[in-house]
Formats: sequence, structure tokens, C-alpha cells
Amino acid sequence: MSKTSVGLLFVMLFAGAAIPAHAGQKALRSPERGVLCDRYFCASDEGISRALTVKYLGRRAAAKVFSQGDFDLTEFTFTNGIFCDVKERLCRQDRYYGADGKRTGAVSGKYTELLFGNSPGKTK
Repeated sequence: MSKTSVGLLFVMLFAGAAIPAHAGQKALRSPERGVLCDRYFCASDEGISRALTVKYLGRRAAAKVFSQGDFDLTEFTFTNGIFCDVKERLCRQDRYYGADGKRTGAVSGKYTELLFGNSPGKTK
């Protein structure tokens, strides 16, 4: 096998191995009841949490998030596009608004349940 063939084989193997790792980084995880985390921050039913981010992602991750100045901790979008609003107690597929001024994202029953402990349409 030539050096070029070996190099090309190595690049293809490396590229294939990198794809699943990147895909897994966008997944949300729920390390405990009422907590959702992506790779940058963790949130509870009260909003983005410094303590939970430190606990599950480390001090460095928390420092990055909370060094960005003042921001609303009660409305946030995870890396997979899921948007959660503490005031509405809902998570949606996206954070966008329609021409009527209302949110357009479909409610995510899965993430609403994981974060707020209630299914959409039900009270806690």
C-alpha cells in the first residue's frame, strides 16, 4: 500500500470516528430529576443554574456561561435547538415567533416533562 493510500485510509477512519462524537454533543441529558444539560449549561425549573452547571459540567463551563454579563436565566435555548421558558413552564422545538407575535415552535412534551415534571396541558 502506498503512503497516499495509508494516509487516505487514516483520514477516512478518523472522519468516521468523529461523526458520532459530534452528534452526541448535541443531545440533552437529564442527570437528575428536573435537570437538563447540554454541553454548555444546566437548567432546572427555575432557569439556568450556576450550581447545577458546576456540579455536572465543571467550574470552567459555569465561568464561561456566567461571564457573559447579565442575561435572562428563565428563557434559554439548548444546543439541539430546544427552547425552554420557565414562565410558561414549557419547552418547544424552537424559539421563534410568528407574524402574530406568538411562538411558532411545537411544544416538546419530552423535554417539558423532563425539566418541569409535567406534560404540556397538565398542571403540576
